[in-house]
Amino acid sequence: MAALGSCLDARARGGEWLLRMEDVDEPRCLRPAAAAMLATLDACGFAWDGEVVWQSQRKARYRAVLDQLKRDGLAYPCACTRREQADSPLATDGAAIYPGTCRQGLPPGRPARAWRLNVAGAAAGFDDAIQGRIDQQLACDVGDFVLLRADGYFAYQLAVVIDDADQGISDVVRGADLLDSTPRQIFLQRCLGLATPRYAHLPVVVDARGEKLSKQTRAPAIDAAAPVPALFAALDFLGQTPPPELRAASLGELWSWAIAHWDLARVPHCRTASADFFYSA
Repeated sequence: MAALGSCLDARARGGEWLLRMEDVDEPRCLRPAAAAMLATLDACGFAWDGEVVWQSQRKARYRAVLDQLKRDGLAYPCACTRREQADSPLATDGAAIYPGTCRQGLPPGRPARAWRLNVAGAAAGFDDAIQGRIDQQLACDVGDFVLLRADGYFAYQLAVVIDDADQGISDVVRGADLLDSTPRQIFLQRCLGLATPRYAHLPVVVDARGEKLSKQTRAPAIDAAAPVPALFAALDFLGQTPPPELRAASLGELWSWAIAHWDLARVPHCRTASADFFYSA
């Protein structure tokens, strides 16, 4: 869904659509699964510009930026475990709000486990093209967030900010499940003196229990041999009202219609929505 919306928005504006494999969490992002994803996108008619960027190959770049934040006094080491944060209130994305335990220094005899960004009393907000105005008081809503995890892997928030800047991203169109992460990314952009892209967060398809459709929720995979029905359903879900005859169109015809008629203003202004046709047997 997000891939379709972002690709159509780029093509309708005459821009480039850049493809990035966000595999910074390497233990969970296996190459065979990534290769299958690329093959499915290709079979569905997606055409990306330039080479695919793999976050797992950019760790030296992330390390350099983290070192810069350390030198600037904006990042600090943290010794806290998840168990020690278990009683902390939860942020809107379900993560524990960090209370700033190690902000003034590590407890005696405790080694650093992770590195965090000091948000102090900062606030961040933006006007989303679909979801409207979003504001966060970072200290009380999310707390000082992780840049380098205890397992040695870089956090998504750091990786995506650097990748967006290095790729010259002007517009980010993605799922609303990432909406609450965006103020953190904007604050990190400000810390690094980077430009802030325009954002549009598409509604996420959920099942009858309100869970995002995925392999974990046993959503059926797209039929790569006959992708038009799934693409038609996605266009309909995104408010584009494709004509019924497009169900029988070729893949090329569907893409031509979708690019010519894409209208971001018609996307439903909600974070999640149910769509039975995506997961019915």
